[in-house]
Amino acid sequence: MRPLTEEETRVMFEKIAKYIGENLQLLVDRPDGTYCFRLHNDRVYYVSEKIMKLAANISGDKLVSLGTCFGKFTKTHKFRLHVTALDYLAPYAKYKVWVKPGAEQSFLYGNHVLKSGLGRITENTSQYQGVVVYSMADIPLGFGVAAKSTQDCRKVDPMAIVVFHQADVGEYVRHEETLT
Repeated sequence: MRPLTEEETRVMFEKIAKYIGENLQLLVDRPDGTYCFRLHNDRVYYVSEKIMKLAANISGDKLVSLGTCFGKFTKTHKFRLHVTALDYLAPYAKYKVWVKPGAEQSFLYGNHVLKSGLGRITENTSQYQGVVVYSMADIPLGFGVAAKSTQDCRKVDPMAIVVFHQADVGEYVRHEETLT
């Protein structure tokens, strides 16, 4: 368990900023205490400093996880967000997409969101912008990348992809043995 290097911090913050923008500051400076990011086995954990100090008594090879896993660094040193970060990204999301009830199941099985399943989309969403996907009942389902801008979504055919799938809460069931 170690602090992130400058390069790792920059890469991770750039990825998170695609989804929550300048609200990134609210993740670190919280009213209920100081939180930080720590790297352990190529995974980045979001943890309070109080718990981190308690975990310092455990040796690194015995420590399985610490706090909430935000994502992991790939072998090419890119950062990949995990679905476990959804609870922290959803309240601060700048761009949101709501899917119709019929398209929820398809998204939760790991498929992209089609125009026919699109309920609503935040105004001024640009192409390739990070979005949080919600059900029509405002329950966060996952996150992805907008394949089309808000303007383009209005005039594409119903079978066109509007959101590329990144992660969803269905992964808890599909990949439960590998999530930490």
